[in-house]
Amino acid sequence: MEITLNSGYKMPIVGLGVWRMEKEGIRDLITNAIKIGYRHLDCAADYKNEAEVGEVLTEAFKTGLVKREELFITTKLWNSDHGHVVEACKDSLKKLQLDYLDLFLVHFPVATKHTGVGTTDSAMGEDGVLDIDTTISLETTWHDMETLVSMGLVRSIGISNYDVFLTRDCLAYSKIKPAVNQIETHPYFQRDSLVKFCQKHGVCVTAHTPLGGATANAELFGTVSCLDDPALKQVADKYKKTVAQVVLRWGIQRNTVVIPKTSKPERLGQNFQVFDFELKKEDMELIKTMDRKYRTNQPAKFWGIDLYA
Repeated sequence: MEITLNSGYKMPIVGLGVWRMEKEGIRDLITNAIKIGYRHLDCAADYKNEAEVGEVLTEAFKTGLVKREELFITTKLWNSDHGHVVEACKDSLKKLQLDYLDLFLVHFPVATKHTGVGTTDSAMGEDGVLDIDTTISLETTWHDMETLVSMGLVRSIGISNYDVFLTRDCLAYSKIKPAVNQIETHPYFQRDSLVKFCQKHGVCVTAHTPLGGATANAELFGTVSCLDDPALKQVADKYKKTVAQVVLRWGIQRNTVVIPKTSKPERLGQNFQVFDFELKKEDMELIKTMDRKYRTNQPAKFWGIDLYA
């Protein structure tokens, strides 16, 4: 299944996120994902594994496992490179060993102190607060993103972690509309207003934490995942599916793209087996009542400031 973006390109509705994917296991995971049927990989400069992903992709192309045009590759502009958009994009392309990106996103709606292209540092001030660069506007960054399209380096551009107001502003000043807004959304953090706003204005929503973060966010931020919710377990039993499959299916039926991350081969296959069933209306309504407005991805823990405040 695919969603047609406002740029005219098609984006697979299920992808594989490579955040926190260990470098030594990345080859087998991505290779197996492609064999299973994944055609959408979600990367970012800040994940610090673009080079390893690039090596796997190059090998996959050379062996004929998959063709470049069959894959949808996303990566992201880090906060410290807002004033160096073209250089940062070229750096990511070099590491990924690609001629173009299918999608390039502004990772967070904030410019921070530049630390060198591709270094993806989060410079902190002496006060322990993120060193935000107030001389670079998001509008300036967006127009630089648009330049990437005219240069042929990127097919579609988008935003990430933008709220309703920042998304509205981007739509107002953009010449090329954002094709995607990648946000945290799952049963415990549904963000229905933001999802509706984006979809109403032709911006595809991608869920970057579609399973509520699970182990990764529990380890980093001390948060809990919806995967342990008893009510969701009952729904999963009803369909003879895993809770993760039910949650991903819920995301798909909201017309959002889901990019679950896993380091376990068996879950890699399970997360892709979400097209052979459909949640009934009553179960969609049940899950709708589970919203806790509970964010699990909390970079404020490291930045000394809550950018979502």
